[in-house]
Formats: sequence, structure tokens, C-alpha cells
Amino acid sequence: MNSEKARLPVDPKGILIALIIIGLWFTSLIFLLNYQIRWTDPLVYLGVLVQMHLYTGLFITSHDAMHGLVSSNKPLNTAFGWFTALLFSFNFYSRLFPKHHEHHRFVATDQDPDYHASGNFFLWYFSFIKQYVSIWQLILMAVTFNILKLFLPVENLILFWMLPAVLSTFQLFYFGTYIPHKGENLNKHHSSTQPKNHFWAFITCYFFGYHYEHHDSPGTPWWRLWRVKESAS
Repeated sequence: MNSEKARLPVDPKGILIALIIIGLWFTSLIFLLNYQIRWTDPLVYLGVLVQMHLYTGLFITSHDAMHGLVSSNKPLNTAFGWFTALLFSFNFYSRLFPKHHEHHRFVATDQDPDYHASGNFFLWYFSFIKQYVSIWQLILMAVTFNILKLFLPVENLILFWMLPAVLSTFQLFYFGTYIPHKGENLNKHHSSTQPKNHFWAFITCYFFGYHYEHHDSPGTPWWRLWRVKESAS
């Protein structure tokens, strides 16, 4: 399937789904930042995982905006991309946008900012992070942390605001970049795809384990990728 020729109109549900992810992230974060931490409480650890998954959802929403899939209204689509990128540890949409499209254009080559020819997980991860983390992000995170700690418990800030963001970078990298692009993939998109399991695909990385399908149909929003997988089966 030629994804550009087969591109569908932007689904108006994209805005609603983006708002749900943003709303869940804020609701969960506010609750957890005020939660009494007891290290024997399993809900503490569940809270970290839930917040990690929602952080990943913020990035995926920003990613969909890069493909023009949140809204057919371009300024509104860009606004969602900027907002969700900033919520994800002060990422800058203007920095993410060109790099992501370079990834699609030059996938698994030396010009692909998401790729590392070594195949080594740690070298690749640090190369991946260096592409997207800037000194301004670190400064803004530090300033925000020092302001928030005046009003909120430091332990909660670290455990539910900072740690899930870091863990989410591993989630995004491992399931959305490393696994799909490691090794030799001789197909036209130089990408692999995970076996069909929609629950696992959603839990791990919002269906981006179906990575060949994403490259083959970049005009499909994340919440429809399972349908592309179904049609390919």
C-alpha cells in the first residue's frame, strides 16, 4: 500500500483522543503528586507505570501532530504538537518535527537521526537521546522542579513527575525504535513489526510495535494502526 496515495482525511476524533490523553496525564499527575507514599504500597509502583504510559501517550500525540493527524486545522494541529511535546519534559516541537521526518525519509541510514549502525542497545539509546535532549530542556526542568518543590513533596515530584518521563524514553526507544529497526530489514521500509496482539501493542507503545505498518501508512493515527495490522494479516 502506498501510504501517501491512500491517505485518508484527518479523523475529527483525533482532537478528542488527544484531549483524553492530556486530561488523563494531568489527572493522574495531580492525584499522584498529592499521594501519600508508602514503599509497601503496590499502588505507588502502579502509579509510576501508569504515569510512564501516559507520558508515552503525550509523545505519541505530538508524533501524530507531526504527521498532521490530530486536527485538519493546521494551526490547531501544531498547537497540540507543541503543547504535548512541552509537557513531555519540555521537548520542543520545532526540534522534533524535522528530525522525525528525516527518520521517515532516510530510515535506517546514516542520515536517520533515530538510527545507530552499531545495533548496540546502550550506544544506540544514548545516540537517540542526544538527538532530542537539549540544554534548554534540562534548565527548564531544573527551574520547574525547584519551583514545584516549594509546594509539593520532593519524593512525589521525583517518583511521579521525573522518573516516569525518564522511563518513558526507554519505552519509546525500545518498542518504537530499537526493536523495529535493529538488524537487517530488507523490506522497503527497513522496519520489522511485532506479531499481531493488539493489547500488547497498545500497552507497550500505543501500537508502534506495528512499525512496518506505521512506515507504510504514516497517514494513519496511532489509534487506527491496529486496523492496518488487521488488513495486512
